[in-house]
Amino acid sequence: MERKEGGHPTVSLNFIAPEECESSKEWMFGHRASSASNSAGTFLDSWTSLIYCPILAMAFLILPPNRASCLLGICGMAAGRLFLSRLRAPFSSMAQSPLEGVPTSRGLYAGRGPRRLSIEGNIAVGKSTFVKLLMKTYPEWHVATEPVARWQNIQAAGTQKACTAQSLGNLLDMMYREPARWSYTFQTFSFMSRLKVQLEPFPEELLQARKPVQIFERSVYSDRYIFAKNLFENGSLSDIEWHIYQDWHSFLLREFGSRLTLHGFIYLQASPQVCLKRLYQRAREEEKGIKLAYLEQLHGQHEAWLFHKTTKLHFEALMNIPVLVLDVNDDFSEEVTKQEDLMREVNTFVKNL
Repeated sequence: MERKEGGHPTVSLNFIAPEECESSKEWMFGHRASSASNSAGTFLDSWTSLIYCPILAMAFLILPPNRASCLLGICGMAAGRLFLSRLRAPFSSMAQSPLEGVPTSRGLYAGRGPRRLSIEGNIAVGKSTFVKLLMKTYPEWHVATEPVARWQNIQAAGTQKACTAQSLGNLLDMMYREPARWSYTFQTFSFMSRLKVQLEPFPEELLQARKPVQIFERSVYSDRYIFAKNLFENGSLSDIEWHIYQDWHSFLLREFGSRLTLHGFIYLQASPQVCLKRLYQRAREEEKGIKLAYLEQLHGQHEAWLFHKTTKLHFEALMNIPVLVLDVNDDFSEEVTKQEDLMREVNTFVKNL
């Protein structure tokens, strides 16, 4: 440090190579500069403050010139390297799978947010009955039912021009009547309606629950790997329709990422014959033309995905989501013992997620 005639000190800031002041680095920081920060963002925020920090200014006035210049050189090099790494960070995260980072099993009592599950199963397997039983047994759980009513009554939105009665009709019925014409339209709409359900914010009471659990009646994944896939394989979806469906399905799942995370599947398993019998019993108007062959196709899709795990999945983390398989071939709508057994299995499964 030198003094001018006016008595004000000046500092000579000669930049030197880091290897020339190795001991100075350890003297100032107690470790090498490369380990000075665990986060580029944190370091840069600190670096900005450091430039204007009175303590640093005082250090330049007090330290010998060689140590002061060494300090500035080290900080400059570290900031540069970390600045570049921060610029690269956002781009490296964009290629992640939409389900990458899905929590592994850690137990409900870990308290890390609601456990989210989807109930899967064939048409008329007993999902609605099972959902009612869940709501009765665990009233504190939040259950989102399948938006069938929206499919049965398509409504125009906003200032949309008046359309024909056919375009504002029962899309579910239209799909069953003319699958080659309406399957793609129906699967597009059903997926979007499921997506909206899964993206809805958590209800306040769910967030305040001690052991929050959210249940969905089917999911955006069964929409693709069960129903749309089956429609393609039986010829109701053309090659180009199936390609387009998969393309925007994958895109939207990547866009919304962890907001669509599920922690478990509950697969209600029953034979196609049992499902057909229950289908006739509930007598839903749109389903009166469904044949056993169609239920057998859907049963095969469920078994391949959730039981045998042979379905080709496009999201790696989806393969690791636990599945609880419940045999519901026996009627459980009125059988109390059977109901208790089912709820006991569900409770154990959810606790271990």
